[in-house]
Amino acid sequence: MKKITLVLVVICTIQLGYAQQWFIVDTAKSIINWEGADLLNVNTHNGTVKFKTGTIRTNSTVFNKSTNAIAGGEFEIDMNSIINTDGKYNEGLVSHLKNEDFFNVKKHPIARLEIINVDYVTATDLDVVAYLTINGIRQLIKYKSTIENSKNQILMKSKFEIDRTLWKINYKSKNFIVNLKDDIISNTINFEVVVVTNPDGC
Repeated sequence: MKKITLVLVVICTIQLGYAQQWFIVDTAKSIINWEGADLLNVNTHNGTVKFKTGTIRTNSTVFNKSTNAIAGGEFEIDMNSIINTDGKYNEGLVSHLKNEDFFNVKKHPIARLEIINVDYVTATDLDVVAYLTINGIRQLIKYKSTIENSKNQILMKSKFEIDRTLWKINYKSKNFIVNLKDDIISNTINFEVVVVTNPDGC
């Protein structure tokens, strides 16, 4: 199982048209934290990966407590920036994550998340539909988010999980090994996403 925490700090904004606004990701302050484990969740690894670009789109030029109007977003993830920070198998693990067994970074250096629809269940609870592209494979995902407005900033938190084999990340998956061993890796990848925005621009 892999657990990834996405922290996006959005600083700059670009206004497009009368009723739409884009919030630009500050890639220097944005980070993805990941954690992976074996099938039994006994042995774990964690680390980080960085964003290359990112934007959040709203359906209003005014983004405040009464107009929480996230409508979409696009993010590019630099897969070459993967590092391991738990101190175990650092160089070897990172090299393995980048090769064909996992993310095939040489062939697919960019992963993408595209938010295509947001439904407000309540003023703070959202149903999100997005496309996630890994290894050049684009799959539809759905997940829950919450949104808060505090001190003139928007805080958006999301959680979801995927089956990594849908993106052909099959290494040591129980689906593809006849004789199961203790080092089988879970098919599940868990994500936690935190988005912080500054609606006032740069």
